[in-house]
Amino acid sequence: MKTKSITYAALFCMMGAVACKSSGSKTTTDSTSVDTTVVNKVDTTKKADVKPKGAAPAWAPDIKPEMQAVIEKLESFGDKPIPQLTAAEARKNHTATDAVMGVMKDFNIPKPVFNVDTMGKDIPVDGGSIHARVYIPKTGKSNYPVIVYYHGGGFVIANLDVYDASANVLADKVGAVVVSVAYRLAPEHKFPVAHNDAYAAYNWVVDNAASIQGDPKKIAVAGESAGGNLAVNTAIKARDSKIMLPTAILAVYPVAGSDMNTKSYVKNAAAKPLDKPMMMWFVKNYLNSMAEAKDPRINLVAANLKGLPATTIITASIDPLQSDGMMLTDKLKAAGVTVDSKNYDGVTHEFFGMGAVVPQAKDAETYAVDQLKKAFGL
Repeated sequence: MKTKSITYAALFCMMGAVACKSSGSKTTTDSTSVDTTVVNKVDTTKKADVKPKGAAPAWAPDIKPEMQAVIEKLESFGDKPIPQLTAAEARKNHTATDAVMGVMKDFNIPKPVFNVDTMGKDIPVDGGSIHARVYIPKTGKSNYPVIVYYHGGGFVIANLDVYDASANVLADKVGAVVVSVAYRLAPEHKFPVAHNDAYAAYNWVVDNAASIQGDPKKIAVAGESAGGNLAVNTAIKARDSKIMLPTAILAVYPVAGSDMNTKSYVKNAAAKPLDKPMMMWFVKNYLNSMAEAKDPRINLVAANLKGLPATTIITASIDPLQSDGMMLTDKLKAAGVTVDSKNYDGVTHEFFGMGAVVPQAKDAETYAVDQLKKAFGL
């Protein structure tokens, strides 16, 4: 992906998740204070309705017009398909965040403003340390609930900047400290490194919440795509390690199964920005062998899910992972877990966080925020 400053990542859409939210470029500064003058600029010119240029694609005849406009913009960059690239090359591709920024510019859509400050933290893990960006609402409180957030990218691509707006929205709208975790990526760090890093970050927050203005008794986990998988796994490991369970789980189109012949994989095999070949590429890069796809940390639908906290699952209809999320919902309910779920029609993988452009994304953001606020008793 093209390197972009925290200003753009924070102000524009928060696209994230497995598919095209790539970027292995170095994470930029964690402080947003230098961007105040940019954040507060207001464009008073009337914005135009977001409309696509062409007909709906064959792989998604029912795609919503705003979603289609984002996909068109993404494809206009002309990047090579990720399955044809090395991980290092794939991290340089444009992302869905870039596409949303382009659409916002084309249609004169104002930049979101978030009443949030950020700072960086380094968290010790086996073999070194990982970075986290901490988002703190600027409302004058000293004891906020905490959300430990895991970005997407198939365990291979993306970084904190690409998912910056997701964290901003959750921090600003929930009124919570968000700790966005830069877990180590594959193939440089194979399975289960990302999973171990995710748990280490949660464990660190449990022990250090007060140091970041957080309430140590109210800590949720959240993530998109691969990050949704990490959020659920972190809760499972917390349960098994007998440390404090998360208050709640938010999993947005999570990687939750090893079967790539589900109904949604078949229907959306050629979808964009995430398709079946890309998912196969992610698996090959992260796993040491294909046999590990059956590991319950990857194949969550086969995991022991009993005793987990209240969980919210969001899925999209134009997404190979739609069935994963729906099956996980059913498995959680069967295990006695309180589950609330919502599917969004006419939108693709990556749609969550596109609230500035896609109406369904705005609804999904509000839904996620409301669920977390309810869990925190806000």
